[in-house]
Amino acid sequence: MVHAHARVTISVMCRLILAFVLLVGAPIQALAYVEQSKLHDFRVVQITGGLEHPWSLAFLPDRSILITERPGRLRVMRNGKLDPKPITGLPEIANPGQGGLLDVVPHPDFARNRWLYLSYVAGGEHGHATHIARARLSGSSLKELQVLLVAEPFGYGGRHFGSRLAFAPDGSLFVTSGERGNKQRAQKLNDLGGKVLRLRDDGAVPPDNPFARRPEVRPEIFSFGHRNPQGMAVHPETGHIWIHEHGPRGGDEINLVQAGLNYGWPVITHGIGYDGSPIGIGKRKSGLVQPLWYWVPSIAPSGMAFYDGDRFPKWRGSLFVGALAGRLLVRLTLDGSRVTGEERLLKGVLGRVRDVRQGRDGLIYVLTDSNDGGLYRLEPVP
Repeated sequence: MVHAHARVTISVMCRLILAFVLLVGAPIQALAYVEQSKLHDFRVVQITGGLEHPWSLAFLPDRSILITERPGRLRVMRNGKLDPKPITGLPEIANPGQGGLLDVVPHPDFARNRWLYLSYVAGGEHGHATHIARARLSGSSLKELQVLLVAEPFGYGGRHFGSRLAFAPDGSLFVTSGERGNKQRAQKLNDLGGKVLRLRDDGAVPPDNPFARRPEVRPEIFSFGHRNPQGMAVHPETGHIWIHEHGPRGGDEINLVQAGLNYGWPVITHGIGYDGSPIGIGKRKSGLVQPLWYWVPSIAPSGMAFYDGDRFPKWRGSLFVGALAGRLLVRLTLDGSRVTGEERLLKGVLGRVRDVRQGRDGLIYVLTDSNDGGLYRLEPVP
């Protein structure tokens, strides 16, 4: 038996070793940093480094891993090794500010049809917008590229593009879009900024979308009043769509997305302006949805995954959220659709956490956002 004092000492030693290795730039693939959580001891192993601002990862049936790099590259890991050559055939991508190549998600029937779905930023002298496209993966190339959606209107500036993708159990594709730093776009129903959008897998609008029969409203809109959602996940039991979104100064939110509802930005918020000024009318208003959970001060959430694997049985049913400004991984505990608490993991260990996913092996994978970002795997310690 290891006494609590000894366990803490081991944890501190591992942190010091990790800090030294990062400082001198030595390879750390073999390093197993150990951390004690409330329910599971786990180690963090680096799978690869050398990624330039990675944004998203996806797991394919052949156990390869796709990773997007925001400057505009789609990378692939096969047999545990990062292919030095990016996948070819991507659309033209712009990366103003926070923009670039963002999310990647395989079709639910990818093994048969080979469709990959991408969110990215494109545009030119008339501004930029979030785009959604699909293409078939053939070897190390994308073929038959189809642009499915442009989150119009185009806008200037490099902020708040969103954009996460997720397939619901009925096969529909959900898309988050940011309001591009223009608050009022989130409330305009003829504008695709600041929304959660719902499409068929071919880009068509489902006829049961909440605004599909209102000619003055963009039919792709599923919900509105969102600021900059950079996390989305499908609940493994209910099939419901959950998102999180950046608040301003405070007020990052977890929301359960429901058809046709208004989530309040910028009319209500639990945050304030970066200059300390109030935003909107306050924290609540009748008819506007309150978040399930919020953070003050902000953690800058990015990436999101429900855990239902077998490798961490006591974490089953938890919701994991990465944090950029917080430089940590948050585990939220749930009771149905109610968030009951949180545990903060890896605080200051890996840096800015951009994405978190559950792998096909039941382990948890984390991407870090930097010029030399990495992919890490959380493994249980017996």
